[in-house]
Formats: sequence, C-alpha cells, structure tokens
Amino acid sequence: MGKEYGINIWGDNNFIIKNQTVNINHASQPSLLQITQDIRAKGYKGPLLLRFPHLIKKQIDFLYSEFRRAKKEFEYQGTFQAVFPLKVNQFPNFVNALMEVSKEYNYGLEAGSKAELIIAMTHTPLGSPITVNGFKDKEMISLCFIAANMGHNITITIEGLGELETIIEVKREFTKDSKNMITPKIGVRIRLHSTGIGIWAKSGGYSSKFGLTSTELLEAYERIEKNNLLEQLYMIHFHIGSQMSEINPLKKALREAGNIYAELKNRGAFALNAINIGGGLAVEYAQHQESREINYELSEFANDVVYLIKEIAKNKNIQEPDIFTESGRFIASSHSVLIAPVLELFSQDYHENALRLKEKNPPLITELYELWISINQKNAREYLHDAIDHMESLFTLFDLGYIDLEDRSNSEILVNLIIKKAILLISDLSSIEVKKLQNKIQERYLVNFSAFQSLPDFWGLQQHFPIMPIDKLNQKATNPTTLWDITCDSDGEIAFNDKMPLYLHNVDITKEEYFLAFFLTGAYQEILGMRHNLFTHPTEVTVKFTKDGEYYFENLIESQNIMDVLDDIDYDKTFLDKRLKQQIETSSTLSTIQKRELLEKLYLHLSENSYLKTILASKKSKLKKRTI
Repeated sequence: MGKEYGINIWGDNNFIIKNQTVNINHASQPSLLQITQDIRAKGYKGPLLLRFPHLIKKQIDFLYSEFRRAKKEFEYQGTFQAVFPLKVNQFPNFVNALMEVSKEYNYGLEAGSKAELIIAMTHTPLGSPITVNGFKDKEMISLCFIAANMGHNITITIEGLGELETIIEVKREFTKDSKNMITPKIGVRIRLHSTGIGIWAKSGGYSSKFGLTSTELLEAYERIEKNNLLEQLYMIHFHIGSQMSEINPLKKALREAGNIYAELKNRGAFALNAINIGGGLAVEYAQHQESREINYELSEFANDVVYLIKEIAKNKNIQEPDIFTESGRFIASSHSVLIAPVLELFSQDYHENALRLKEKNPPLITELYELWISINQKNAREYLHDAIDHMESLFTLFDLGYIDLEDRSNSEILVNLIIKKAILLISDLSSIEVKKLQNKIQERYLVNFSAFQSLPDFWGLQQHFPIMPIDKLNQKATNPTTLWDITCDSDGEIAFNDKMPLYLHNVDITKEEYFLAFFLTGAYQEILGMRHNLFTHPTEVTVKFTKDGEYYFENLIESQNIMDVLDDIDYDKTFLDKRLKQQIETSSTLSTIQKRELLEKLYLHLSENSYLKTILASKKSKLKKRTI
C-alpha cells in the first residue's frame, strides 16, 4: 500500500497527497489536516464528519455526461434521467446540497416510505421525477395522488397485485367528486429470473423480495386495462442489487427486462415509455490492487445499457424508451469523510523505555540487546531470524524457572523492537515471512469514534472503507495496525489483515495529535449508524469553496450532548437533572462551596458529547483556559 494508501485506486482523483498531507483536489487544494485543525480550534472535539458538495456534483455530472455520450454514439432517441434513492442518505445537509448542485439536470428523488416521500415532495422541483418504490399502504398511495395534484411528476411502482387494487380504490375516491383530479403515473416492478452478484445478489431472481412474476405481470396488465389505467402505465422497473461488481449480470437483466418492456408495449401499453434499471452502480472501496472489486467503468455501463435497450427496441419494432437509473451509492459515497483522532497506542509498552535491564543479564538477553543496536539493512533478515530463535529459547528457560519475569519482559520488548526495525529495513514487505511477523507485532490504535455509529456496514457486512492518516505521508509507516473504537464491545475493532494490511506511524500521542480519515462513508453509513453505548453522530460540517478557491464552513451540526442523547431515547431530562442535583445538594459530607463546585463540574460534563478527549487536546484546553 505504501505511503499512498491506495489513493490511486479508490480516490478517483478527489484527494491527492501533497507534501506530507492528504489534500482536497479542488480549488486551492486545502489539506484535511488544516480543515480539521480549523474546526477543532473552534472548540469541537471528537470525530468530525466533513461533507464536500462539489463531489456530489462531480458524480452527477459524470453520470449524465457518460449517458449523453453513449446516447450520441449509438444515436439513441430516448431520454436519460436519474433519481436519487433517499434510503442511501436522508440527512438534510446532504439532500439540500444534492438538489442544489443538480438543478441543471432535472434530477429527482426516489422514496421508499412515507417519511421519504414527504422529503421528496418538499425537495424535488416540480417537473423533476419522483419514483416511489417499496411496500405501500393506502395512506402512502394517497400521498402519491396528493403529490401528483400538487404538480409533481410522480410514478408509483407496483410491488404486488394488492397495491394495484389500492391504487384503483384511491383513484375512485379522489375522482368521485371531480374528474379533474390527476392520477399519478404507474410503474411495475418485475421479478427477473436474472440475479445480481455479491452481498446484495438476492435483490434479483425469483426468490427476491420485490416485484411481479410473469404470471402476476399479465394479471396486473389485464386489471390496468380493465380499469382504464393504461394511460398511466408509464414505467417498468427492475433492480438486481447494490454494489454490482461485475457487468455481466446487468447485461443479462437488461435483455430480460427489455424484452418484457417490448412485450407490454406491443400488447397495447401505449403510454409505457420508460425502463428504470434501478441502482447498483458500484464504488471502488479497495486500497490494494489485488483486492479491487469492480471490473467495469461507467463508460462501459452506459454503453451496455443504451446499446442493449436500443437493439431490443429495434428488433421488436418499438420506440426507444426513456432510461432511468436510481444509483445512490455512486452519487453519495465520496462526498463525506470521517476524521477521528487517535487516543492511544496500546502496544507501546514494547518500547525502549520499558526495558528493565539489570547490571547482569542472561546471555541471550545481552545478545538480543546487541542485535537490536547493531541491526542494519545488510544483516536485517539474519538478525531477525536470530532474535526469534533467541525468544523461543528464552521462553523455554522461563518455563523451566531459569529466568525471571523481568528477563521474560525484556526478551519480549527486544524481539518486538528488532522485528519493527527489521520490517523498516527489509524492502520486501509483501514476503510471506514478513507478513507472518506483522501479526506478532501489530499495534493497537484506540481511535475516538464508534464503528457502530459511523461505519455500520463494516460491523454488519465487513464492508471495507479506505483508511489512512491525514499527515506524516512523507514518512514510511511501519506499524501493522489494528484499530479499536471506544465502544465497550469487542466487535468495535478493525483487525489487522495481512492480505489487506494497514500500516500507521509510530507516534507519541502525548506530544502530537494523529488523525485518521475514513473515506467513502457518504452512502448508508449515517442513517444506518446505531447509538451503541449511546455514542451519537459526529460533529458535522459542510465544506464549500469561494470563487477564489478558498474554503469556508456551513451547516455545522454539533455532536449531541449527553442529556440530549438520553432525551432522544425517551429519558425525562427534567427528572435526570433534578435527581442529579438533589443527590449532590442532600449530601451530608459536602460543604456548600463543594456542592456548588461539583454542580458546576457536573453541568459542564453534561453539556458535552460522549466522545473522549485526547490527552494533548485536554492539555491545550487547560492551557487556553489559563491564558484567558
């Protein structure tokens, strides 16, 4: 992975390494370190979530430009349109930025619940498309009718025959007193034989959760025709799964869906004019070349969609339909970065300062010490082998009672130091021998964040996210790393993986701050995040740029304080406050002055979030208070 941490694989030229820091490859190219320090200087501690709206726009521009190119190349007559599935990220700072940067494209939103539908109705410009997927009851379908009569371009996707009957019922109710009431467009989701690939492959195929079988589709068409709804039948929809790593499943699905579309069109569905191919456009999360996930580019994706649908339309002698996509991960993932400070390195007891050497040490300890101080690039591998051999012998001597606990400790420390130094000196870090050693000396970094809150897909699905320090990138990092979050849960760990190793720097947290960045977190992570141990969302900031290229902050949302988190899970803040105050005031061991001081400290702590304070940050805070 080197000093670049695979940024050329996953970074998509959004971030660059400049001097020794990670910088935003936009405008004045500020560093993430400087942005982080600017925010922390305002008093915001703990993890930070940085949003970059220009990266949302970049993805939307790229998506539309590639489909425009493909349409021109293949002389495709239908239009291309995209909507964003709100389930991927419903937070207002994202949605507002999304709609702002996509105005020129008539970009729309997709809703899968009543609450999401309200977001879509209030944030989608009139005329831009809204699609409604997922299971729906009468109230949700009524909301769709209301939206249509507000002037929205809305399509209800039928997931089952029962929903079609409800649409028919709601239409009767809406039009019984007035024939001028508008009925929304109707889409039908088809349950393809074709399946996807990877974790979300079950979104396609006959056993999938959503969609109509061929038999149900024919019955639905007959009911639509019988109830004079053919004028509203506008779209067919399919989805074969998120994070589609290979292109072939999509090609198969397109052929199947395209032929179903053509069959309906030729059967008399005169208003049918759109194929919605769902989402699935993948994002490259890999940091190592050998673990790359995706075997296609967006250009190939657009070419295949346009070409295959055009060929089916030509062969079936029908008009080329409009093409819709609902790719959310592709649009949202790159726009946010999680920054979290390291609190502690747990293996630093294996340090020179921890040695307890005696005036007279066992010969093997003395030899280990000499190996450590004299190891160099020429003898590194030989000395490494000697050190490991000596350690085995020393452990045997300890088991037999010939050396004491201090000797055993010294042997562990010296061997650990020798291995670290050897890894630094040996150029071939990919060798099997070195990889085995890395598991022996991996460093545990305690990081001020909750994996359950900020990276739930890592915990739930083992989804990898690119991780790297945001400075010191002019130095070689040699510590094989396991990351621990601050939750009281052993699952809150990103363990060292010698197949996809993460190396970090050896730093003294008491003397300098060290920040890690977690990239591609903008899709699903925020809304799926859970309050395990009652850790709430990180402090959130939107980073924008002036015309001169300078950055500034908007929409800062501070991480919730302790009392607000408790209030959110239905504790009575008034009761908690009263009980705490009462317990201090009724104490028989405290003086009046002590009670007042304790109350002041208590309220100070309650006004802050649950994330931990770094040692260095605490020192700076005290120094600042003394200066003031």
